[in-house]
Amino acid sequence: MSIIALILGLGVLALIVAVVFRQRVIAVKVEDGAASPEELSRLTEISSAIAEGAMAFLSREYRVLGIFMALFAVLIFFTVDHGAHTAVAFICGAATSVAAGYIGMKIATVGNVRTASAARVSLQKSFSVAFESGAVMGFGLTGLAVVGLILVWLGIDALLPGVSREIQMEILSGFGLGGSAVALFGRVGGGIYTKAADVGADLVGKVEAGIPEDDPRNPAVIADNVGDNVGDIAGMGADLFGSVAESTCAALVIGAASYAVMPAESANLNVVLFPMLVNGVGIVASILALPFVRATSEEKVEAALKNALILSTVFMLAALYPITNWAFGSTTFMVGTVSVYAMGVFTALAVGLVAGLLIGLVTEFYTSHRYKPVREVADASKTGSATNIIYGLALGYNSAVIPMLLIAISVVVGYSFAGMYGIALTAIGMLGTIAVGLTIDAYGPTSDNAGGIAEMAEMGKDIRKRTDALDAAGNTTAAIGKGFAIGSAALTSLALTSAFLTRAKVEGTDLAITDPNVLAGLLVGGALPFAFSAMTMKSVGKAAFAMIEEVRRQFRTIPGLMEGKAKADYAKCVDISTAASIREMIAPGLLVILAPLVVGFLFGVQMLAGLLIGSLVVGVMLAISMANSGGAWDNAKKYIETGVHGGKGSDTHKAAVVGDTVGDPFKDTSGPALNILIKLMAIISLVFAGAFAQSGGILLR
Repeated sequence: MSIIALILGLGVLALIVAVVFRQRVIAVKVEDGAASPEELSRLTEISSAIAEGAMAFLSREYRVLGIFMALFAVLIFFTVDHGAHTAVAFICGAATSVAAGYIGMKIATVGNVRTASAARVSLQKSFSVAFESGAVMGFGLTGLAVVGLILVWLGIDALLPGVSREIQMEILSGFGLGGSAVALFGRVGGGIYTKAADVGADLVGKVEAGIPEDDPRNPAVIADNVGDNVGDIAGMGADLFGSVAESTCAALVIGAASYAVMPAESANLNVVLFPMLVNGVGIVASILALPFVRATSEEKVEAALKNALILSTVFMLAALYPITNWAFGSTTFMVGTVSVYAMGVFTALAVGLVAGLLIGLVTEFYTSHRYKPVREVADASKTGSATNIIYGLALGYNSAVIPMLLIAISVVVGYSFAGMYGIALTAIGMLGTIAVGLTIDAYGPTSDNAGGIAEMAEMGKDIRKRTDALDAAGNTTAAIGKGFAIGSAALTSLALTSAFLTRAKVEGTDLAITDPNVLAGLLVGGALPFAFSAMTMKSVGKAAFAMIEEVRRQFRTIPGLMEGKAKADYAKCVDISTAASIREMIAPGLLVILAPLVVGFLFGVQMLAGLLIGSLVVGVMLAISMANSGGAWDNAKKYIETGVHGGKGSDTHKAAVVGDTVGDPFKDTSGPALNILIKLMAIISLVFAGAFAQSGGILLR
């Protein structure tokens, strides 16, 4: 079998798995878990409102994105070598990312109500529905990435038969750029949406009014549940789709540039397309892990999800060595001064794969209330919200140390064995089990939504207890997923930067730290993550302010609302979050897109290289610390809600709610969106590398 057929077949296999799980989720009947026709009616009404809100947001966001994509494609067309082909690849990547987000959102809004309904049947049934909903997203997105990459490359190869593989792969990088551009607005817009609703619902409902979370009297509760989908499903999916496409494109560009091969030399195609094959092998490893996912009790839910990630990593590790030997055989080539051969390629992939798992487990240690760090934050809440916030910030800063060391080790090992190509392979290795990683990540918001639906539909405390057990495990795995996403973003960005340096023909001697252009780039690059974080957090604050005022207005003006005799105007709150998120995502998006273009054209590739490295180092540390602080504050609150330190309603709990509210934009808006910042600037630099090199820095001539 040819490597092209193998890659395409594995991508199609992932899509088939996604379709099978979709059918299994849809086959679950909501009425089987409804205790009465009235409860069934409430379940249907609530889930429909969440689905309508989610699709309304996507529709409005994608209309704005369509305008941006068209303008950016025109820019690519007129400024990049082979601009027409690169622009088409860009549009294909954007369209595929949009499709992935839509698929994930659609199944999540179908699976949430079925997860809630199945909770009346059994915990295991409810877990299965939530997990299979996540699997649709995990395998569907991975399949789209693999199939999309190979089909776009085949199109390029057919249209440009006389062009070298190196040029073909540079054109293909437009596909990754399209995916990442969609991810930027999906992450930022979705993050602003979900946290505006969440902050408004928590501060007015839980703190001021003293009503439970997901209480149907709270006007922001539907918007909050919609936000779980637009931020943690569509946003996360687009983010990791971009990582897969970008890291693969980076390895393809470096490999093709180093291992010079013309299209006619098809015998060497195994080596050129090897990065795509690794993604396909990860699909098989992820499928093999699925039969071992079983949750027979509340205590085993979290372990079942973690086992899926660990087992898929083990299976992937076992598969990498034979598949690498098959593809490379005795082939060797030089990347810079480093000789690349099969064993070195395997080592680079393996170190990235293991580092990704370890980063996830370290993230769990710092964000799960089963461990000391989060319990310390909960203890600090006894003396008020100020000490809660101080301890949460300290936890976040400390939690960035080990992941950065693991990333550093991965870089050193990858480079030692395969040069810059090895760095790109470590990123691909870390993303090898992305199908399972996304599955357990998407499981989280589905089970969270199920708990909200159960509360609003008044299904009873026993049902809520089951959904809370699923949600608690989902919180931990979501934190693991964020750590995994940030770690892979760091290596992906470094791989893209390496590919940019290769394409722009920037040598190591051109990047002296004493060179004022490089130093200026480092300083400006280090400042960008702070500017971006400030903009996104302020956007959440502005959107939340409008939400808070609306919730207060409804509590004040709707007679009988607080007594449960009148219905809240949920649609108004959904509209506030939607409009605010669409409006507020524009400025941060332009900052990320314009920064590399302005620096590259006006100041040249050396300063741009410094900018990319500075933003990478600072952005990764800031992203990890923000995501983990937010996760710790959230789980410290949940730990107190189990009954410790006075439980729900106590002063300690109120302090923890304030900390959790501060942490919401940390963990779900600014922190995760920094992934896109460091990746998108790097791939823009790669796509426009030739144009930047030709301009020579307009202001430095």
